[in-house]
Amino acid sequence: MKQEFKPVHGMWASRWVFILAATGSAVGLGNIWKFPYITGEYGGGACVLLYLVCIAVVGIPIMVAEVMLGRKGGLSPIHSMQRVAQQSKVTRRWGVIGYLGALSGFLLLSFYTVIAGWSLYYVWEGASGVFQGASAEQVQAVFADLKASPWMMLLCHTLFMAMTMGVVARGVNRGLEKAVEILMPVLFVLLIVLVGYAATTSGFADGMRFLFAFDFSKLSGEAVVVALGHSFFTLSLGLGAIMAYGAYMPHQIKDSKTGKAKPVSIGSTVLVIAVIDTLVALAAGMAIFPLVFSNGLEPSAGPGLMFESLPLAFGQLPGGALFSCLFFILVACAAWSSSISLGEPLVAWLVERGWKRWRASLLIGALAWVLGIGTVLSFNIWKDDTFLMGTFFDNIEFISTNIMLPLGGLLIAIFAGWIMKETQARKELAMKNFKVYMLWRAVVRIFSPAAVIFLFGWSMWSTFGPDEEPAKGPPAPVEQQQPAPARAADAPADDARVPAVSEGGVNE
Repeated sequence: MKQEFKPVHGMWASRWVFILAATGSAVGLGNIWKFPYITGEYGGGACVLLYLVCIAVVGIPIMVAEVMLGRKGGLSPIHSMQRVAQQSKVTRRWGVIGYLGALSGFLLLSFYTVIAGWSLYYVWEGASGVFQGASAEQVQAVFADLKASPWMMLLCHTLFMAMTMGVVARGVNRGLEKAVEILMPVLFVLLIVLVGYAATTSGFADGMRFLFAFDFSKLSGEAVVVALGHSFFTLSLGLGAIMAYGAYMPHQIKDSKTGKAKPVSIGSTVLVIAVIDTLVALAAGMAIFPLVFSNGLEPSAGPGLMFESLPLAFGQLPGGALFSCLFFILVACAAWSSSISLGEPLVAWLVERGWKRWRASLLIGALAWVLGIGTVLSFNIWKDDTFLMGTFFDNIEFISTNIMLPLGGLLIAIFAGWIMKETQARKELAMKNFKVYMLWRAVVRIFSPAAVIFLFGWSMWSTFGPDEEPAKGPPAPVEQQQPAPARAADAPADDARVPAVSEGGVNE
């Protein structure tokens, strides 16, 4: 007889807390340094419209499916998938979806805390006034020196991992819930303050034109691929995080007016999350690009934008030291809210198997920290030691973001659309409008899998295609194909490549 596991983690206090938690998982480094750039690069407002179409076809349907599976299972992603498969009268081997998501999140956590740790270093540097009046060469040297120092990078990696697993160790209500209730409002307030500051600069109008002017001539085939890719990675799909968070989502809440219980709609909740995620990304662009244009800098994306262009821009503006510090606190908050969601799936799985949560958090955090040392060394001591796809970091990043995440999202769509009993799906989603339900079912069965397969194929072709010249490392994930940002003259181009998780992701 198979062992049965019972929910032991608790539930979100309200639908709004789940929205904050899932949005925190989705809003990461990629929202700040990637989405605003691709919006401006591929037609501004026209790209936003294209992205909204893509997120309606890929992001939202798969996220609805992942939340539904998590809430139906009520456990960690691994045990939830096994339970739902059993209830659907199919093999429990479908639990591989949960294993795949949890392992993807673990691999991402190992290098995400390394990259996110840079934000802590820059909070200190910004507050110390290092960038005030600094030249481009001096700002580039700060970034180059950070990457060249394994001990400083290891310290930042250690601090960020401790911050992350410290929250996870406190559980759903005292840890994850309290963290997002603080981090997300702080993030929103900081964004508003920084947008207000950007509005006072001379480049504000140029920044708004870059982001929002409609230029349909830029909507090329590449723009479609980029928009499709970002619509998948931005919502942290396939990582196990959203499924784990869905397990803590209540089925009913009390109406504040009538006091009667009413069902919590997964569809409308996910729609709110997608809207907030998009608005945060656009607001980040409104805060960033006016500063870039005010100083006559070229708009770029990736670490060059965040750790070179922006510090240089802040250093030339009145009050730059203060707002530089605030900006990197914003980055740290966004990364922190994402990283805690990466550690939760495996910790929850161990807790269900009888581990104390603090011990499970310590083990998973320690293992991810050790693995992250490879990423730290990939930027300095090991940067010339390449194999397969490139450095140690290149390989971990490629396997997790280019292979495991798309595969996980694809399997989620297939299971929800084709394997799970329709009666169970309808009951769990509780959609009042049957036509909306049928639309979701059609999209998640046909269009979402087709889009993910296309993205996966395109990513593999761009990496291994016969026309590609050999390179040290792999190209960035699908949504990251963009011009390389400016870097220090003595820093190899591939040294500054980082993932766009939600994105965590690490979306991105």
